[in-house]
Amino acid sequence: MEVIYPEIGSGSMAWKKVLPMEERARFVLEVEKAEMSVAELCRRYGVSRKTGYKWIRRYWAEGLDGIRERSSRPHTCPHKTNQDWETRIITERVKHSSWGPKKTRELLFRSSLEEKVPAASTIGDILRRAGLVSRHRRRSRKTYYSGPLTEAMYPNHVWAVDYKGWFRTGDGKRCEPLTISDLYSRYVVEVRALPDQSYEQARGVFERVFEEYGLPEIIRSDNGGPFASRGAGGLSRLSVWWVLLGL
Repeated sequence: MEVIYPEIGSGSMAWKKVLPMEERARFVLEVEKAEMSVAELCRRYGVSRKTGYKWIRRYWAEGLDGIRERSSRPHTCPHKTNQDWETRIITERVKHSSWGPKKTRELLFRSSLEEKVPAASTIGDILRRAGLVSRHRRRSRKTYYSGPLTEAMYPNHVWAVDYKGWFRTGDGKRCEPLTISDLYSRYVVEVRALPDQSYEQARGVFERVFEEYGLPEIIRSDNGGPFASRGAGGLSRLSVWWVLLGL
């Protein structure tokens, strides 16, 4: 949530936007990159130059802790997590906006083998105080097909497709192994290491496989992305393409 209130002192009424913590962090990190001028970044984030330079000065003086709201910030707390840890936790959360406390802690643990890493619950508290954690919404129940599965009777009758769980390679890159197998012959049609589970990456693999082995009659998946979605009929872009091919 963001708060907008009028800024007094100019000939016309100017509106000043108070950015949430995550937006302030992104703002100052983009300033460090020096790819855009401060004026351009202020326009992009919808804040006045005065406000933008205020956050920059605080960031340079105190790091990410300096760009928090100060009205309710306690002066001392005997159980307060070391400030360096808070800065590192917030920095990683800004870099990886989809990560939760457990995954963030795992990364910090790997890079801080000789230090005591804060518990996942403590990391969650820090992220909540910084305004970087949103409330979880209850996911709607999936309505995918749950009838009896077709038994494979001959080659190319039923294929099974699945991602076997991602991992990082030695150079730190993400690897998503996509597997395709023929359920009748148990033949592994394809195993392909992909950088992500996007529609574009998966379709490229299936195009090559269909050209080499032909089309199966049925493709069976676990209803995860990118094979299915919460849309009408549980169809994703990839499964719609399969339907158009006659599968």
